[in-house]
Amino acid sequence: MPIRREYAPGTPSWVDLGTRDIEGSTAFYTALFGWKADAQPEPEAGGYVMFTKDGHNVAGMGPLMSDEQPPAWTTYITVADADAAAAAAKVAGGQVIVEPMDVTEAGRMAVFFDATGAGVSVWQPGDHIGAELVNEPGGLCWNELTTRDGEAAKAFYGAVFGWHAHTSTFPLPDGAEGSYTEWRLAADGEPIGGLMVMDDEWPGDMPSHWMTYFAVDDCDATAVMAEDLGGAVPVPPIDVPPGRMAVLNDPSGAYFTILKLEEQVG
Repeated sequence: MPIRREYAPGTPSWVDLGTRDIEGSTAFYTALFGWKADAQPEPEAGGYVMFTKDGHNVAGMGPLMSDEQPPAWTTYITVADADAAAAAAKVAGGQVIVEPMDVTEAGRMAVFFDATGAGVSVWQPGDHIGAELVNEPGGLCWNELTTRDGEAAKAFYGAVFGWHAHTSTFPLPDGAEGSYTEWRLAADGEPIGGLMVMDDEWPGDMPSHWMTYFAVDDCDATAVMAEDLGGAVPVPPIDVPPGRMAVLNDPSGAYFTILKLEEQVG
């Protein structure tokens, strides 16, 4: 369903942007996706901004915590118990960088690096369940772990969230065969996210990371608009099995992906 009221534990459910330029990023994303930006009034919110579309929460944004942090989108995974998830991450070879903490009445969160070095957060919902509008233009539509060590990732996320990794193959335009791994909560369940293993064609200094995908109604036009707004298009629009996608940079340098879905996701 495009409108979500809850997420099963283990499901990616929210994304937010950490940036040094709140004002510039607000202008970029509201123009690109038609979002509205609502600064949270509580002092303890720390300047956090809630992006909405058609009255529904779609994503968040806040200032970076240190000068060493690059601007980036962060994926949050819903859990029943943030403290237990952080403890499990440590046992599985991860590194907790923000210990479990309450975020006003919205929920409880923790941040850690997985066993391959990718940063990810967990969210124990209170008043805030995560993204309310998904799989519609301007909404979150996919979360994908990109790493050089697929087997370590499978072991880590299996141990922490109980995920199952399902790999399938598909034909490439040059006649070769590609493969892609989907995360599932159950072996025969619906996909909840993806896993991309970096090969030698990827930049050697590219770290493991979670990529955020937003749905759009026209991939090519949105990529052009992103450039007009001061962003960049490091991966121009290409056709992929789910539809047509492009990788963009916002003006601050944060990467994200846009995807024109071939079919509506339920």
